[in-house]
Amino acid sequence: MIERTRHRRRVTALLHGFPVVAILGARQVGKTTLTRQLLARHRGPTTFLDLESPEDLALLADPLLALRPLRGLVVIDEVQRRPELFATLRVLADEPRTPRHFLVLGSASPELLRQSSESLAGRIAFHELGGFSLDEVGATRWEPLWRRGGFPRAFLARSERDSLRWRQELVRTYLERDLPALGLRLPAPALRRFWMMVAHYHGQVWNSSDLARSLGVAHTTVQRYLDVLTETFMLRQLPSWHENIGKRQVKAPKVYVRDSGLLHALLGLATTREIESHPKVGASWEGFALDQVVSRLEARPEECFFWATHGGAELDLLIVRGKTRLGFEFKRSTTPAVTRSMLVALEDLRLAELCVVHAGTRSYRLAPRIRAVPFPRLLTELRP
Repeated sequence: MIERTRHRRRVTALLHGFPVVAILGARQVGKTTLTRQLLARHRGPTTFLDLESPEDLALLADPLLALRPLRGLVVIDEVQRRPELFATLRVLADEPRTPRHFLVLGSASPELLRQSSESLAGRIAFHELGGFSLDEVGATRWEPLWRRGGFPRAFLARSERDSLRWRQELVRTYLERDLPALGLRLPAPALRRFWMMVAHYHGQVWNSSDLARSLGVAHTTVQRYLDVLTETFMLRQLPSWHENIGKRQVKAPKVYVRDSGLLHALLGLATTREIESHPKVGASWEGFALDQVVSRLEARPEECFFWATHGGAELDLLIVRGKTRLGFEFKRSTTPAVTRSMLVALEDLRLAELCVVHAGTRSYRLAPRIRAVPFPRLLTELRP
């Protein structure tokens, strides 16, 4: 078992400041395991309730009656199955000198669990848990992390075949069981075809009309599929950054399959050789490196963008923190060079620095405010 120390410390800190903390992330990404690591270090009484358990569901038939006597840290797993519980949590969180804190685990975004933001505004903090990251598995294991992805069971599987089989099964159970459990009655075969199409669009600017024509459905249906997969942490919509700079800029988002292992499973790629010979290898590496940079810098979704103009200038990742703007380009090359697009982005966006993350081993300065950073050295070159 890999200790997820950074996430555990972050959740512990949030519990000191909020009566309710939510750990959100995709199914099977390790939310329950992280919680058990946290509980093992917690001093005081703890209660663990799993809403997939019939006994715990029955216990919460009257949630106020069941939860009010509890003390210490109360964990409610799979909270998306009973979103109406948030109204009860609000009542308990508002009690003076409350003797309990709640840690809720869910597989849907706050946007999908709208009742949480409505009922617990100012009382809840959200922590998003992704798959394993470079700092957790070690820089020397970046290639299997890219190939298999960050889902714990996929990364830690005994063989490549076992890993691929687990990822394929995750796709099936997600479509056939997890989405219906959220109350989303979507046709699994059509959604699977859509997901596989998105895998071929991975890293491209979103065009709902193209996919709608391919699927033979309305573009609003395609947008609904995209939003559902995004809100359940399977896809990433990277919004475009645009401002008044006197140039026509792209406004549609870019779309990525969030986990590189799932991307490879959807594309039917099992080995490194198959991945490296596939036309999407560059896009796969870009999405993987982008995800690791976002994780390393602990960048929030509202801080992350891409940028492109209709004239051809583009920046893979723009992180905006207050008045500071950091740019990132991802090149699956061992000898990256400065391009005209980089210089335009550096000037037009007023970047503090532009990092070119590459597949080589050396870190060096390419130009003023532009440096090349090898992917295996992200842990030492980038600081949160």
